[in-house]
Amino acid sequence: MRASTSPLKTTDAFILSLFDEDDFMTNPDLWTKSIAEQLAANAEIEELTKEHWEIIDFIRDRYMRLGAIPPMSRVCKAFGHERDGVRKLFGGCLQLWQIAGLPYPGEEAKTYMV
Repeated sequence: MRASTSPLKTTDAFILSLFDEDDFMTNPDLWTKSIAEQLAANAEIEELTKEHWEIIDFIRDRYMRLGAIPPMSRVCKAFGHERDGVRKLFGGCLQLWQIAGLPYPGEEAKTYMV
């Protein structure tokens, strides 16, 4: 069992089964706000504010409708942030993707998210 590396820091087999070996959710339909809050806490984000939730909801909606998300610079601009605004809020694009409960984006996309 990979409890020690789980993004939720749990030994619950069901919760662990929701994540792949790279700590991405395997099925974004099973994501909940509670899971997002746990992931954020483990990413050392004290609280998900309205600003966080707006971006999470936007990213999830875009992914669920189109199977992709826009470049983070476009997301920042849409929400009135400087170019690295997402990084300031979430610690990075990769953390945003994980907190939003989205599946593994692929190796190439992952390299741009770090």
